[in-house]
Amino acid sequence: MKRLSVFLCTALLITSCGTSQNNKQQDNEGLPVTYAKTITSDELKEALYTYASDEFEGRKTGEPGQKKAVNFIKEHYESLGIESPIAKGDYFQDIPESFFSNKAKASENVVAYIKGTEKPDEIIVISAHLDHIGVNGNGKINNGADDDGSGTIAILEIAEAFKTAANEGHGPKRSILFLHVTGEEIGLFGSKYYTDVDPIFPLENTVADLNIDMIGRVDKKHEDNRNYVYLIGSDKLSTELHNLSEEVNKKYINMDFDYKYNDDNDPNRFYYRSDHYNFAKNNIPVIFYFNGTHEDYHRPSDTPDKIQYDLLETRARLVFHTAWELANRDERIKLD
Repeated sequence: MKRLSVFLCTALLITSCGTSQNNKQQDNEGLPVTYAKTITSDELKEALYTYASDEFEGRKTGEPGQKKAVNFIKEHYESLGIESPIAKGDYFQDIPESFFSNKAKASENVVAYIKGTEKPDEIIVISAHLDHIGVNGNGKINNGADDDGSGTIAILEIAEAFKTAANEGHGPKRSILFLHVTGEEIGLFGSKYYTDVDPIFPLENTVADLNIDMIGRVDKKHEDNRNYVYLIGSDKLSTELHNLSEEVNKKYINMDFDYKYNDDNDPNRFYYRSDHYNFAKNNIPVIFYFNGTHEDYHRPSDTPDKIQYDLLETRARLVFHTAWELANRDERIKLD
């Protein structure tokens, strides 16, 4: 009887430990779902209606409307308690007028970050450009709701999700840099300044860049299938990043990935036309999230009322889940 009792106790202990480990694993897997739900279409809509309003005058690089835009972004991070990696209260990476080759006025990138809990020196960058093309010759404002108000506001919501997790004791293992770059429309100047002149974090410590440029609309090809997004660059430098991206999508979102523009022979050359490229040229793996062009591209008619906010929510959550996995996996993704 004594031996049997010992055996039963041992068996119960093993079963209990196994159950505890399984529950812990399930809890950890459920965490990103919980925090992704804080990214909502209502909050995206509220913020974008301000960011892409006439008050911001099309956010042309160096102009007063663009200055309003950077202050809007800064105030959002301050309200969330998300710090700057530059100095306390200083969210602007200043870019002098002399850096721009097309007579643009001095401008600034906006940066904020959440420090990693275990591998703080390894950095995941989430980027989008904050500028647009300003006012046209007829005095009409190009609001740039999709280009790239959608990416800008998506990052603010993603940052809030990560900050909520950190506040509850689930901060990312690696640091996350939220990078809003200026001067994209006139030649990718903001991201070039960050990578080529003043990388706040060493490029060799930068694990990946997830770049968002236009994710709030549907192009003509997908009018009958809204559940899509174009992915560009995911397999150019790291097969591991590409596979991770696919696995995360299947697990959490199940969106159709269209790789049409990822073709090396793509005549549009989109791989070279947004801010991720300045990271890619420095051998940093990238993913560019994009909904394709539409009839309102670079026109005053790119307004916030035409954004499909439920779709913007889903795509923003996809980027969040991908960043979460990159930030929390045991080993950083490898370059091919």
